[in-house]
Amino acid sequence: MDCGIITSKTVLLLLSLIFWAAGAALAYVGAYIIRSYTNFEAFLENKYVMIPAVIIICVGVAMFLLGLLGCCATMSESKVGLGLFLFIILALFAGEVAAMTFCFIYQGKITEDLKRSMNDVFMKYDGKNTESVAVDHLQTQLQCCGVFNMSSWVPTPWYTSHNNTVPVSCCKNQTECTGRLNQPQFLFTKGCQDQVDVLLQNVLSYSMLVILGFAIIKVFGMLSVCVITCRCNGRRNGYHPIYN
Repeated sequence: MDCGIITSKTVLLLLSLIFWAAGAALAYVGAYIIRSYTNFEAFLENKYVMIPAVIIICVGVAMFLLGLLGCCATMSESKVGLGLFLFIILALFAGEVAAMTFCFIYQGKITEDLKRSMNDVFMKYDGKNTESVAVDHLQTQLQCCGVFNMSSWVPTPWYTSHNNTVPVSCCKNQTECTGRLNQPQFLFTKGCQDQVDVLLQNVLSYSMLVILGFAIIKVFGMLSVCVITCRCNGRRNGYHPIYN
């Protein structure tokens, strides 16, 4: 057995182990994107972010199975197995490219989507409905107040109907806070839109980096499969490497 095949088989076996770990990692990334979306679902009209998340999870599950197939095909040098292994790697590579494309496209839509939908949700705030629960949770968790800042509450029905005060979820300390804008030391001053925008942008950016890393690994896997297949075909056809 020549050095090229030994090296390629070693690389493929290592990649198969990496695929198992990568499958688990991608499934986690996809689940994290979905969880992040769910936390802010009320403020996002479109569900573009779910598309790359679903693709990533599917790719993760397929990569776990691919690791098992890679081990079996590499050890047996099965032409059919290696061919199937290469085909699946190509399919997964295409899926990752699609997921990266959707992430990139959605990054440009987040800001406008948030600006439009968050204004609508905050205007519907009455302290009791589902929109109110979402707003209170958002302001408490991200320590923000209003869409752009605490003054964003001024034109809302809640502000005018509650003696010119903001909801208690804007307060740093609810025991001392009255909700009046003339006491900013007791209120969160940052706007919620920027906070959510930064968070979702970071989630998609990290996801693209993870996908890119695993895509590069697959390139090495495809090259190794090609080397093993070509060497095995040459050997079965009676060709042998020439050594000086």
